[in-house]
Amino acid sequence: MFKMNKAAGKKGVKLCAALLTAVIMITGCSSGSGGSSEGNWVSIEDRYTVDPEKPAWQLDKKEEATDLTWYVNADWWNTDFGKDIVTKKIKEDLNINIKFITGDDTKLNTFFAGGDMPDLLTVFDSNSPVVQKAATWAMPLNDLAEKYDPYFNKVAAADTLNWFQQADGKTYGYPNYSNTQADYDSGNIPAKTAFIIRKDVYEALGSPVMGTPEEFESVMKQIKEKFPTLIPFGFNSIGEGTGSLGDVLQDFIGVPLETANGEFYDRNQDEDYLTWLKTLNKVYRDGNISDDSFADDGTAFEEKVKSGKYATMLLDGTPQQGGNLQIYLSANEGKEYVAVDGPQSTKGNAPTLNQSGITGWMINFISKDAKDPAKAIQIFTYLLSEEGQLLMNYGIEGETYKKNADGTVELMPAVKDLQLHNADKFKKEYRMGEFMFFGHDRYKALSADAFPEAIKQMQEWGKGKLKPHFILENISPNQGTPEARALSAINAKWNSTLVSMVRAKDDASFDNALAAYKSFLGENRWDDILKVRSEKMKQNKEKLGIQ
Repeated sequence: MFKMNKAAGKKGVKLCAALLTAVIMITGCSSGSGGSSEGNWVSIEDRYTVDPEKPAWQLDKKEEATDLTWYVNADWWNTDFGKDIVTKKIKEDLNINIKFITGDDTKLNTFFAGGDMPDLLTVFDSNSPVVQKAATWAMPLNDLAEKYDPYFNKVAAADTLNWFQQADGKTYGYPNYSNTQADYDSGNIPAKTAFIIRKDVYEALGSPVMGTPEEFESVMKQIKEKFPTLIPFGFNSIGEGTGSLGDVLQDFIGVPLETANGEFYDRNQDEDYLTWLKTLNKVYRDGNISDDSFADDGTAFEEKVKSGKYATMLLDGTPQQGGNLQIYLSANEGKEYVAVDGPQSTKGNAPTLNQSGITGWMINFISKDAKDPAKAIQIFTYLLSEEGQLLMNYGIEGETYKKNADGTVELMPAVKDLQLHNADKFKKEYRMGEFMFFGHDRYKALSADAFPEAIKQMQEWGKGKLKPHFILENISPNQGTPEARALSAINAKWNSTLVSMVRAKDDASFDNALAAYKSFLGENRWDDILKVRSEKMKQNKEKLGIQ
C-alpha cells in the first residue's frame, strides 16, 4: 500500500479516551437532536432512472452544482479541491463542490455533539466507537446503492463490503487499500518491508550471507571494522511502538500467525523471535546498534536514511521512505540500498510479510444528514471505478499519461520530468497519487512510474513473500472494556521491555526484562484477552470462509 505521510496520519487519527465520549454523542445525534435519524432519502424522480449497467453520475441530470462538506479526521489532509488536475476533473464530471474540513478527535466529537454532521466523513480507526456505531449516524451503502446507484456494486469489492458488514447485515463504511485474498493472489501488491544494505558495503564484504544469528553478528562486526563512520544496523523509529523490531521482524522471520488449534498465538514470546532479539542484544553490546536509534523520531531517522548513515536496515514502509531513498540514490549512484535476504528463521519458516489488509486504511462514510446522498454515493462509485482510479493515479489520458499496447500506463515525458525534478510543482498542479480515499494498489501496478526507482528492486525482492494477516485484523478487545484497558497497558509494557531487552547489558538483564513482562501479563487479564482475540479470530474466519 502506498500511504502518503502515514506517520503523520497515525498521529492525527489515534482515537483516545476522548473518543469514548463520542459514543454517547453519536447516540444523541442519531436520536434526532439536529440530525436525521433515518437518513435524508431525497427523491431522484426528476433527475434520472437508475441503471445497474451504468454509473449514476453519468445519468444524473441535476443542473445546479451540489455543495458537499467532507470531514477528514486528519490535520495533514490537503483541503484544496478543484485547483489541481485530478480534483478539477472530479468537480467537472460529478458537478460538485467539496469543502474539506480537517481536524483531530476533538473536532470529530464536536460534529456528534452539535448534531450538525458533514455530508461525508473519513476516519482511520476501524476499531473505534465511531466505526462500530456507524449504524446510528451513517447511511447504509447497500441501501444507497439500491436506491440511487446499483452500479456501485460492480466497482465495490464484495469481500470488503462483507468484511465491514455490521450486525444488521448492512455495510456503512468503505475503505481505501482494502486488499482481498484475490488481490494477494494477483501478485499486484508490492512488499513494503525489506532488509536492505548499502550496495558498496555489500560488495566490499563479498556479498555475505546473514541468515543465521552467528552470520548476522559477524557481518555487523565486519561493517564496523571496514566502515567505522557508518551505523552497522538500523531500524524504523521506535517512538511509542516497536519500530520495525516488533511484528515487522516477526513477519520477516515467519513467526506463525496462530496456534496449531487456530487460536491467538503470542508472537512476542515465540522462541525463534526471542533468539533474534538476543542476537540483536549481542550486536548492541558489540557497539553495532546506536543508542540514538532508540531515541530518534521519524524526522531524525529519515535524515539518516537520506544521508546513507545506516549500513543495513530492517525497513518497513519502503514507499513512505521512497523519496528519502531516492534522494540518497541520486546523489550516490553505485552506493544505493539494495534488498537482500538478511535474517532468517532458525526453524526454517518462510517470511510472512504483511501489507494493508482487508480493513484498509481510510474508511469513508455518508452521514444521515447528507444533503444529497444520491450524489454522495455517486462519488463513491466514481472513485472506485477504473476511470476514477486512473484519474487519481495518473491524471487524464492523452494529457498526462498514455496507455501502452500491453495495458500498462506511462506518464507523458513532461509530466514525468516534473515528477522527478520539481516535486512541489508536480504535487500542486497534478496531485496524482494523493487523492486516495478509495485508492488501491492494483492500479499502482499498472505503471512503472507509480513508485520511485530507489525501491523497485526492494519490491521485486519481496515477490512471493507476502501473506495475508486477515485473521489478526480487528481482534483487540472492544474499546472501553476492562480487557481493552489491560491490553493498552500490556502493549506499553511490551514496547519498553523490547527496548530494554535489545539494550540489556548482559544475558541476565535480558532474561530479567522478559520475566518481568511475563509476570505483567499474568497481572493484567492476559488470559481474558487471549479468549477475546481467539473468539474474534474465529469470527474473522467465518466472515472470510476460512476453515
